[in-house]
Amino acid sequence: MLTGDRPTGALHIGHYFGSIKNRLKLQELGAEIWQIIADYQVITDREVAGDIVGNVRNLLLDSLAAGVDPEKATFFTHSSVPALNQLLLPFLSLVSVAELQRNPTVKDEAATAGIKAISGLMLTYPVHQAADILFCKGNVVPVGKDQLPHIEQTRVVARRFNERYGAIFPEPDALLSEVPMILGTDGTKMSKSKGNVVELRMTADETAKKIKGAKTDSERFITYDPENRPEVANLLELIGLCEGVAPATVAEEIGNGGGGELKKRLTEAINTELAPLRVRRAELAADPGYVEGVLRRGNERANEVAEATLAEVRTAMGMSYA
Repeated sequence: MLTGDRPTGALHIGHYFGSIKNRLKLQELGAEIWQIIADYQVITDREVAGDIVGNVRNLLLDSLAAGVDPEKATFFTHSSVPALNQLLLPFLSLVSVAELQRNPTVKDEAATAGIKAISGLMLTYPVHQAADILFCKGNVVPVGKDQLPHIEQTRVVARRFNERYGAIFPEPDALLSEVPMILGTDGTKMSKSKGNVVELRMTADETAKKIKGAKTDSERFITYDPENRPEVANLLELIGLCEGVAPATVAEEIGNGGGGELKKRLTEAINTELAPLRVRRAELAADPGYVEGVLRRGNERANEVAEATLAEVRTAMGMSYA
């Protein structure tokens, strides 16, 4: 399984419920987990990377604190694995510019970021992601629905390479989360860049403050109606994820308690859910050498695998000269 995150800031509850919990389930089932920290992809939709070192460390801390086991998972950064990135060159020869320009996810991400002129890096982002997945022969990729076009592009790259040069790569399958899209506190998609997130590392008080400002609606009586009351439904779904209770049941229990009771219960639910993670995170943050060692060992392993895969590719393409 290949999964990953862009180090643009600390992880939030959208990552936790939508992706990390799935990673933990797969870890328990014995899947080999590769977790990329996609530092090169930070600059696909922004001019500067920001505090990239700090963000990489925060992302690692959040993942480890959540329970991803470095003995079962390989953490690595894009920029530290040259052979992975070199796969981008032959892969680009397998797709047309028109195919890249039609990718709906790239268009949506550019629109969200307010980008009018798409850079070459952003346009080829789906092929770069194909290299991320295929260098380690990844065959399962947990994604949201908005990322399905990227996985299909990876399948196309793998298929065309195998047809042209010989079977080397699997055609990976997407693993969709059962968790609905989690909205931010402003009622739009939860995003670090929007500042509408509840970060995993927040204190209980910071979490309460964030949730207090979450958007609901003018109706006092709480009902679960995702179509007509999306913001209220979102908060009910979050409670349900924390407590293991159906959102409709939570709504019935709150009823006339209104938005105030809804937010109070959500605050308690999230703080209870994340309490062990936050304790573990503080412990890990106090031992920076351990965290650095996890990344160093992961980068070493990723380089070994990427170089072996690149050697396979060169041989298949008739470019092995030694």
